[in-house]
Amino acid sequence: MSERSERSADPAEPLDRADSVDSATEAFVAHRNLLFTVAYEMLGSAADAEDVLQESWLRWVDVDLTTVREERAYLVRIVTRQALDRLRALGRRKESYVGPWLPEPLLTAPDVAEDVELAESVSMAMLLVLETLQPTERAVFVLREVFDLAYDEIAGAVDKSPAAVRQIAYRARAHVAARRPRGVASPAETRAALQAFQRAVETGELQSLLDVLAPDVVALSDGGGVRHALLRPVVGVDNVARLLAVGWWKRDADRSTELVQINGGPGLLVRVNGKIDGVVAVRVENGYVTGAYHVRNPEKLSRVERETAVSR
Repeated sequence: MSERSERSADPAEPLDRADSVDSATEAFVAHRNLLFTVAYEMLGSAADAEDVLQESWLRWVDVDLTTVREERAYLVRIVTRQALDRLRALGRRKESYVGPWLPEPLLTAPDVAEDVELAESVSMAMLLVLETLQPTERAVFVLREVFDLAYDEIAGAVDKSPAAVRQIAYRARAHVAARRPRGVASPAETRAALQAFQRAVETGELQSLLDVLAPDVVALSDGGGVRHALLRPVVGVDNVARLLAVGWWKRDADRSTELVQINGGPGLLVRVNGKIDGVVAVRVENGYVTGAYHVRNPEKLSRVERETAVSR
């Protein structure tokens, strides 16, 4: 009998394999929310993040756990590598996207807002800032600034030396600092801005909304080529005011709005005939709205029907 046949005939082998899979499953489930958050912050897409987790699980289940010193770091490394591959593919896909591309919004639990750093890291505004980074820069920034991984751990995830990772982290941090919102807006300020949007949508009364728009406000909407949306950004309070005046949203009797928690902060959920039609999120700086983000692409709205757990 061959050595291979002898191993397969050993009755202990299937049991050992089952125990290994059980241990791998337990570790993966324990860290799943964190792993999803890593993938989502790198990709801006919950659907792609879920695909990355599935691919990562298939690799994790084949790992010899006796060789793993720290399961969390090992899992983050697997997820980061898979997310980097997906991020590079997404970049090519976004080149042919119809109109502005916005992150996929998540309905999040109220307690996410209590972790200020986590809430900012998953906010629509920050995800759009992260879109301006190169893939490796984005991975390094997310792992270092959000999840506080050591440089040598990040080096293993992005296949760079620790010294190179330090330099990448420095550049990414400076890049993000120049583009992130100036001054952290309180949930109350963001909620007040969204209530002004809510009144504009429901009643057509624009003055309270115009009072909170910054002079250089930028309005973006994402219909994915499926729903009516802006094909390019609208910039400046006068242009946004004209856009609202002619009806960014068509007003009808069966339209309703609801303030909810979107990506760790207040957001506006819009329904038509009882069905979800879109999500509005805003970027607030020094009490004024500098960015308004309207997601209508149906493929990006499934996650606002139920809460998504994020953690770090």
